[in-house]
Amino acid sequence: MIGEAIPQSKTDPKLAKKWYALYTHAKWEKKVASIFTKKNIENYCPLNKVLRQWSDRKKIVYEPLFTCYVFAHVSEKERISVLQTDGVLNYVSWQGKPAVIRDSEIEAIKNFLLEHSNVTLEKLHIDVNDRVRITHGAFMEHEGTVMEVLGKTVRVALPSLGYILSAEISKSHVELVDSSTRGTF
Repeated sequence: MIGEAIPQSKTDPKLAKKWYALYTHAKWEKKVASIFTKKNIENYCPLNKVLRQWSDRKKIVYEPLFTCYVFAHVSEKERISVLQTDGVLNYVSWQGKPAVIRDSEIEAIKNFLLEHSNVTLEKLHIDVNDRVRITHGAFMEHEGTVMEVLGKTVRVALPSLGYILSAEISKSHVELVDSSTRGTF
């Protein structure tokens, strides 16, 4: 419609929401997420479904995937109020600025955790190899770099966090994208 007002959030970059990773006190991830929810701050605390064994029983528990991390979806204007939340220490930084996490990476984490349990997490300290396209499952049609293959374990890189999620995925569910970068499986 001509002359229609454009919503402020569409034009003002300070009102555009982005995902940020925040450091929390140890064992405060769920508490911080709960406080954010009460404050109407969109957040995500990835929970890993893990089977725990006690001497008298087994139980499925939900543990934070990233220890001392919670993600918040906030605008630049809201960033200070997030830091004023009990249990929050600081933003995870990249090159001196709060690291912005891509929406696609948050979605990838959510999908990965829906499809897999007992997910392991390790710090990224390895080089790249083959480019592949995943042909089945939560990451279907996503392209990535094979970090390492041992048996059926495939490691998926999340570059803006500097972590790798590991889960058992059949080699038959990936295809080589470019044969000139071929490595050995």
